[in-house]
Amino acid sequence: MSPGFKGKIRWWQRWPAWSGYAAAGWSSAYAMLGVYWTAGGDGFPFAPIDDDHKTGSILEGLPVGVGAPLMAALGLLGAGVALAMARGAGSRRQSATMITFGWIVAASLTMIIPDYTLIALLAFAPLLLVFAFTGVPGPQDGIGDILYWHRNNLIILFVGGLLWAVATLAYQRRRRAACQHCGRRYGPAGDGPSQRALLRWGRWAVVIACLAPLPYEITRVAWFFGHPLGVSREFLTMMQDTNGMLGIGLGCAIASVLGGVLTHGLVSRWGEIYPRWIWFRAGRPVPPALAIVPASLVAVVLIPAGLMMLWDLELHDGWGLRLPSVPWVLWGVALGAATITYHLRRRGACRHCGQGGGAAGADSDHLRSAIPQVRGAATDSVRHAHPETSDQGRLPR
Repeated sequence: MSPGFKGKIRWWQRWPAWSGYAAAGWSSAYAMLGVYWTAGGDGFPFAPIDDDHKTGSILEGLPVGVGAPLMAALGLLGAGVALAMARGAGSRRQSATMITFGWIVAASLTMIIPDYTLIALLAFAPLLLVFAFTGVPGPQDGIGDILYWHRNNLIILFVGGLLWAVATLAYQRRRRAACQHCGRRYGPAGDGPSQRALLRWGRWAVVIACLAPLPYEITRVAWFFGHPLGVSREFLTMMQDTNGMLGIGLGCAIASVLGGVLTHGLVSRWGEIYPRWIWFRAGRPVPPALAIVPASLVAVVLIPAGLMMLWDLELHDGWGLRLPSVPWVLWGVALGAATITYHLRRRGACRHCGQGGGAAGADSDHLRSAIPQVRGAATDSVRHAHPETSDQGRLPR
């Protein structure tokens, strides 16, 4: 940690140190499950199952004789690669191969294999919490009929994908001789694009993120008010006869619109400084994590939900049922891009390497008091954190 910054470093702030080992542990556990299923054990999570308990995963229905040995082999390979990344091992060519492998695994586990389960879990988490105590209304027997093993496995895979993403990111930064926490390289160009460029890119991303869900929002609102947009009249009648079905669709559409409003905060002043109408926090800086964490999570889970519609693009009930959700892929990518630009604009001087310290929106007060201390000890702090940089490490003025 840079001497200019004081305070306890919590365990999650040490993620570059432990993420590789966590990814290795996760991969080892899944490899053992693969061996168990190969040996004839019960519970293979992609085995054929009744329609009520199927998922929309691209691997749904995979034969156990094919899937289980493949999972065991990839799990063991992944464990070895993750351990090597955690230790910083590998030549230049080997490290490039491991980085490529890591990002492929992370993308597959978080965005390719899952279905809409993650976005549904995120949207209906408060209801599920209530249902855990009150019981689930309707024909379901309980929470177990909503969160069954095939779905729970997709959540486990998603968590593993996140571990692989952060482990690969830390290793990639290490091999680039950059700070593993903030990603800055040592030198005058360490801060990357200018604030103006980041804001311009962020605005374009926000526009796309707000336009992409419009087809979904329009169709669900139309159904609620009795217009069979994109579906047959018979299908609309079935939805009207199903208690709460159209109401849920309308609620999701409204939530999407409200999400678009919040997305504008990524490029607006009220996304950096609490506005006057939030009287109890007015004028204070918005903690960057308050926007970055939920926006990042939503961006990631939107992509598999949209891809699921592409894997099974059945239109026999009308185009309105699935096609409007396909742009969720674009929505997720655009929201992710807007979130990244927001993070880059808001981040201040790194408390681990001392790099940075330019204007960072609402963090300027913090930086004003911290940066002079960093400048006074910048070279020593950088050498301490990254001895391999020798005399190259310095804080740009």
